[in-house]
Order: sequence, then C-alpha cells, then structure tokens
Amino acid sequence: MKIREYRASDCRSLAELFYKTVHTVNAKDYTEAQLDAWAGGMVDLEQWDRSFSEHYTYVAVENESIAGFGDIDGSGYLDRLYVHHKYQRQGIAAAICDKLEQAVPGARITTCASITARPFFEKRGYRVIKEQQVERDGTFLTNYLMEKYKSQ
Repeated sequence: MKIREYRASDCRSLAELFYKTVHTVNAKDYTEAQLDAWAGGMVDLEQWDRSFSEHYTYVAVENESIAGFGDIDGSGYLDRLYVHHKYQRQGIAAAICDKLEQAVPGARITTCASITARPFFEKRGYRVIKEQQVERDGTFLTNYLMEKYKSQ
C-alpha cells in the first residue's frame, strides 16, 4: 500500500468510495434512511475538490486502486476518513490517520466520528467530548465529537 497526497483527478473516485463505504460498512449501525441522508450519491465535486485541496488530504492506493482517503484542516479537524469495504481491517485507516495527525502543527485533533468509527478512534487515544444528533435532510444521525492531544 502506498499513501500519497490528493490529486484533483481523484475527486470522483473518492466520492464513489465515500458512497459505497457508507452504504456497506456503516449499514450495521444506521438505517437505510440515515445512510441515504448521509451519502445520497450526489456530492458537489467542485466543492469536494476545493475542500480536499485546502486541507491536508491523503489517498491510500493498493494494487493501483484507491483503497481509502482522509483529510484534515489546518486547525486539526479531521473531516473525512473512509476505507473501501474490501480493504477494511488491513491498517489502511490507521496509516492514513497517522499521516493526517502528523500533518497539522497543533497538539489537538478533533473529529466527528460515526457510531461505526468511534471504536477505531478510541483505540487511537481519542475521547468522546459529546454525543450529537446531526440532522441531514430531515433525518437525524448519531455521531460523536471526539478529541485527541498529540504527544509533543
């Protein structure tokens, strides 16, 4: 597996990976209506590309296929971290997360983790600040505002 920086040509593939991952990996913790509200299949590719380009964004590539991606902004907010369902539990999320956490200068990292992702982040030393009910298109989804302080 290789981890590299994001390229604008990745955007469509990352949007597809996001949709497929949410609808497979997260299906055990969310209803179909919640999955559709979270990942309806229609993202604004221009906005996503702009966001990825403004953030520290890394892409994991395995056998010439995109296996996962993640991004973090300059303030230390880890925005997205998704691994293709066929590449789960192979250390890809951890490797991407390592790169993201190292990319930002501050000591504090925050994220809004799904029910599915919460155990992953807890194993990495994140703690829950609060449980949240996030509304998307009239549907509520549970997630957790979490934080971690990096070792200096």
